[in-house]
Amino acid sequence: MAGPEANAELQLRKFQKELSAGTVSLVLLAVLAAAPEPMYGYQIAKRLERVGGGVLAGKQSALYPVLRNLGGAGLLDSYVEPSVSGPPRRYYRITDAGRRTLAQWVAAWAATRDSVDSVLRGVNS
Repeated sequence: MAGPEANAELQLRKFQKELSAGTVSLVLLAVLAAAPEPMYGYQIAKRLERVGGGVLAGKQSALYPVLRNLGGAGLLDSYVEPSVSGPPRRYYRITDAGRRTLAQWVAAWAATRDSVDSVLRGVNS
């Protein structure tokens, strides 16, 4: 049986995974909204590593199902272009519906963050 330290580490990893799962769609839309041109998956993953300080970094392959879901919801458009250095690349860009949704999600995120922060201010670290 695992000791308290191992259990605490396991719980932390689980908590981080749950937080990440709930925010990946938001940050993907934000990255694509800020991009001056369409981006392919690897570029998106690298941008998340750079701007997210590694907190949102994960397996690149985990981004693709989220990108597909966002596309299926009409929030992203995508197209495939041949690549001179390997297999064809799928490029993603945010749609107008995606920009409207992003604005709503940013407001919801801010309200949630502010609410959680106000509760956490009462906790002694």
